[in-house]
Amino acid sequence: MNKNKVKVFDKEFEIFISQTEIESKIVEIANQMNKDLKGEKPIFLGILNGSFMFASELFKSLDIECSISFLKLTSYQGTSSTGKIKQLIGLSENLTGQTVVILEDIIDTGITLENIMKQITGFEPKKILIASLLYKSEAYKKTYPIDYYCFDIPNDFIVGYGLDYNGHGRNLRHIYKIVE
Repeated sequence: MNKNKVKVFDKEFEIFISQTEIESKIVEIANQMNKDLKGEKPIFLGILNGSFMFASELFKSLDIECSISFLKLTSYQGTSSTGKIKQLIGLSENLTGQTVVILEDIIDTGITLENIMKQITGFEPKKILIASLLYKSEAYKKTYPIDYYCFDIPNDFIVGYGLDYNGHGRNLRHIYKIVE
């Protein structure tokens, strides 16, 4: 089997970003956060399921005092966003006066991000920063600044490194894009 291509259900994907490239960029982002957030004691909020690998790798390179929690939301079905957000697991931490860093696997239209921002703003944090492994700037329709991202990618459907196709493919070490 060709290691540069994988099949997930009925779709074929080809390697797009290697694990080495991903981990190198995450270390760069972590180093920047270490400088920017020194003395802040931020709380990182990983958005599940997709951000777990990004959050894990990022956390290994943070040397600031911080904590992490996770929210579980979803807006995808198949290969496209449904546009409807379902909150599956809520927030239990006190965010009032805290620096909050949202960790996303991918930001595309911004619909999920907008929902998260509205919820978190209600807790009156000191500030909210947004970090994402992947950012589809061409697809992004909202105005929230994306403070940290590893890769700005085209509007292709991708899997791997935490991202899925109908719940599968998250375990792939590289990021793959769909073959049309």
